[in-house]
Amino acid sequence: RILIGFADPAHVLPSIAGYPELMCRSAAELDFSAATLVVGPGLGTSAAAHALVARACDSASALVLDADGLNLVSASPSLQQLLTARCIRSAPTVLTPHPLEAARLLGIHVARVQSDRVHAAAALASRFNATVILKGSGTVIAHGDALAINPTGNPALATGGTGDVLAGLCGALIAQGWPAHDAALAAVWIHGAAADRLVAAGLGPVGITASEIIDAARLVLNYLIAGQPELDPNSVVRQ
Repeated sequence: RILIGFADPAHVLPSIAGYPELMCRSAAELDFSAATLVVGPGLGTSAAAHALVARACDSASALVLDADGLNLVSASPSLQQLLTARCIRSAPTVLTPHPLEAARLLGIHVARVQSDRVHAAAALASRFNATVILKGSGTVIAHGDALAINPTGNPALATGGTGDVLAGLCGALIAQGWPAHDAALAAVWIHGAAADRLVAAGLGPVGITASEIIDAARLVLNYLIAGQPELDPNSVVRQ
């Protein structure tokens, strides 16, 4: 089951055409203590959105924070304190910034982030007691003293919405019981591998959409579960 919570009750949709599996509600109605939270994509930066991020950060639930969730935190010392304090409750936290979002969180210029991406990811992980996925060419995953650079992916992932897919994939793995760091590593690898398979099948990198990444990621994950790491590129084409 996938629940989409809207920060502003006025924006709640009864359903999303073409996706009957999605259930839409006001976020105020959701029990944050009984869920894995993915907060940020499409959220906006309104007062209601700020309150939602504060509530999520103050919870003990696993949290994946992305997009406007990160922008709100970077602009609010109180949210930064709530986010940092989550470690006291042993609440798993994953941050998924692109370089500009990382720069805002660290209070530095984006050029400094890009000049030493490993250091920037490690600094964020240390500051917020979180697993950090610093997106970009050679995505860096930082957690405590552990650092990894993902080998999969290509320029197709620069299109709008693919970062939201990554955040959702990471949240889905955590919701299935994966530790946050393991979920981050797997989500980033699967996300990149999905894009690589689409390109190998002749579907990109130009013109690939975020929704195509979802379908390809599902196939990659199922092949891994079945113990078949070599996926025929042609099999990623949606029938």
